[in-house]
Amino acid sequence: MRVALVTGASRGLGAVMAKALGADGWAVAVNYANDTAGANAVVDHIVARGGRAFAAKFSVIDQNGLRLGLEQIANGLGPVDLIVNNATGPQPELPIMAQSWRTYLDQLEFFVKAPLELLQLVLPDWRARKSGRIINIGSEVAELGNPYFSNYASAKGAMLSMTRSWAQELGPEGITVNLVAPGWIPVERHAEVPEQARAWYVERTPLGHFGTPEDVANMVVFLASERADFITGQKFAVNGGRTLL
Repeated sequence: MRVALVTGASRGLGAVMAKALGADGWAVAVNYANDTAGANAVVDHIVARGGRAFAAKFSVIDQNGLRLGLEQIANGLGPVDLIVNNATGPQPELPIMAQSWRTYLDQLEFFVKAPLELLQLVLPDWRARKSGRIINIGSEVAELGNPYFSNYASAKGAMLSMTRSWAQELGPEGITVNLVAPGWIPVERHAEVPEQARAWYVERTPLGHFGTPEDVANMVVFLASERADFITGQKFAVNGGRTLL
């Protein structure tokens, strides 16, 4: 059974992606940093439907934690075949004069440093097997450039460029690298967002409604599958048409 690692999978998009991969036949390592109950609930959901899953507690921005976490996953499920880089930290919206280099580094640690260090740990095995999949979870903000969000948008833009470069370098070795760029997909953490802000977003979405976490998960499952064997280096926007390139 193929093994998928979904980072930041105890809730939100990560939880739905992990469940969808489990339903598609992957053994799933459900990574989390703090929410043990949430991660266990995702694992229980997958197992109850006949799948295999493992709750893997480690911070993706801690290099030693990554190494130990991958060892635990290998012991519990087997070596990782797919990495879905979804984990994120706080996402403060700040005017330029309130930002600092640290506010940029905080985002880069999740969206560039963590994926890089994870890849470096699994790459020797993937190269030996001439297979492997990476799916980075980006964002439409890399192209839309939301105000007060340049720290986050810059890091997501770097993730997109990194995806394309990795795909070029690793393609000859049978390893694919793609990026899924959701728009605003309401999940638990958006419960308190005012209705006015929701209406503003939907009015600027060509399809005229919000997407669901399942919309994102469906794209991830496709890119993880053999149906996507000849696809690499691509960005797939799941945002109802808000970006058209």
